[in-house]
Amino acid sequence: MSAFWKHLDHLESYICRTLLAVFVTLLFVQIVARQVFGFSITWIEELSVILFVWFAYFGASYAARMAAHNRVTFHLNMMPRKAARILEAIGDLFWIAFNVVFIWQAIQFISRLKPFVKAQTLGWEMRWVYMALPIAFALMTIRILQVNYLKLVKGVDPRDPDKVEVEQALELAEDEQRAFQREHAK
Repeated sequence: MSAFWKHLDHLESYICRTLLAVFVTLLFVQIVARQVFGFSITWIEELSVILFVWFAYFGASYAARMAAHNRVTFHLNMMPRKAARILEAIGDLFWIAFNVVFIWQAIQFISRLKPFVKAQTLGWEMRWVYMALPIAFALMTIRILQVNYLKLVKGVDPRDPDKVEVEQALELAEDEQRAFQREHAK
């Protein structure tokens, strides 16, 4: 895989990192301005809220890429892996259908916004602010399809990063327990 595609595969991660850094920095500046200098910069709060909303939506897309969305999986864990993958794919088809309807409705909503509907302190047209919705849901749909392609066609099972970390911690704890028992068995 070329470096370009590798970076594109982590697009949402880069966007989320940037948005998080910017809105946390802005909030820090706002806190310092209030507490130290005794005044408030009004546009910072509005911009921070907008950036946080964009962060949340792109974070959802990134979670879809990582196959890290919350699911009810106890019934899937009792099934053969192939059947569980097919059932997950069927569930993902419903998710994709929801996303397509959501994208369509978001575009319809944005197209009906009048140019005078603006962010209060920034003066931005709200249609640009709301563009996060169709963009993030389109990316999320692409990522759902990508994960299902990896699972069903390529046979790669992208694992939930939180689950991997827990399993690694459990393995480390078991190794330490065995080492402790060997040491005290002498």
